[in-house]
Amino acid sequence: MGDVARVAGVSAQTVSRVSNGFAGVNEDTRRQVLDAMRELGYRPNSAARALRRGEFRTLGVITFSLSTLGNIRTLDAIATSAAREGYAVTLLPVAVPTQDEVNGAFSRLGELAVDAVIVIMEVHLLDAATVSVPPGVQVVVADSDAGDRYTVVDTDQAGGARDAVRHLLELGHGTVWHLAGPEDSFAAQRRANAWRATLAEAGVADAPPLVRGDWSAESGYRAGLRIAEEADCTAVFVANDQMALGLLRALNERGRRVPEDVSVVGFDDIPEAASFLPPLTTVHQDFAEVGRLCVEGAPQDAGGWARGDETEGHGTTLVPTRLVRRRSTAPPPGSAR
Repeated sequence: MGDVARVAGVSAQTVSRVSNGFAGVNEDTRRQVLDAMRELGYRPNSAARALRRGEFRTLGVITFSLSTLGNIRTLDAIATSAAREGYAVTLLPVAVPTQDEVNGAFSRLGELAVDAVIVIMEVHLLDAATVSVPPGVQVVVADSDAGDRYTVVDTDQAGGARDAVRHLLELGHGTVWHLAGPEDSFAAQRRANAWRATLAEAGVADAPPLVRGDWSAESGYRAGLRIAEEADCTAVFVANDQMALGLLRALNERGRRVPEDVSVVGFDDIPEAASFLPPLTTVHQDFAEVGRLCVEGAPQDAGGWARGDETEGHGTTLVPTRLVRRRSTAPPPGSAR
């Protein structure tokens, strides 16, 4: 730093202010200092700067699956939003969701010096008796029921499912079948509960039997072969677009036309949904907003983790969804509408 100050003709304090991005430095002076840094190959010591300021400008992200579309898009949105705010992201996938693995993940992130942790928690883990987050760690959770203990950001899963089912009922369908996601998924559980409640509110006494998949198109195809045999099925709400793709294939193979015979609504609004045959009516999730709110929810007091401060502002923020109407839904066959 002294060499840079000498070449730039300024004080070491001015070099320090420029390297730390502080305001109050004349623009010509700032340019002189940056030119001197480049000439001498000087780079600020980020570790020393972090220790001095108590801030590492790095967010840790723990995720238990990189195979589901929702997790991947949420992670992408977090990384994009973090970069925009000047944070780096350290990703730590956890293959086996056990107490030891979770505690080990937080310990490793602590050693890597991160300011806060975002947990992408699709399955029932934080609420399980055997899994807990070490005390004092600043945490934001995506997709969880843990809003009483942590800051939680999630899509309005129930609201999106209600819109999908109501859309089909308003078209004139007497009931709506549901192809649900995995049983251990929070999102799948909320969507299934909302499907059942919306039918009950509409006066549908007996909901059709729930059919379950695993988020994959292949599981949607297998479930679709079963649904296609149900002659009275005219409408299906599918818990995600990938399973809806498999369902469309199964219905086509069994001679059930969409939407003339069976209407289909998905969930997610993946980029390919508009290119399905027919283009898929689906519920749009705003993954970018979920990612932004996760980063925004990270503690502003970056030294809080090191001090063991408690996180304030626990609760759940829900990001609204919207129904995107395309050509996979229509009134039921024989309807005057």
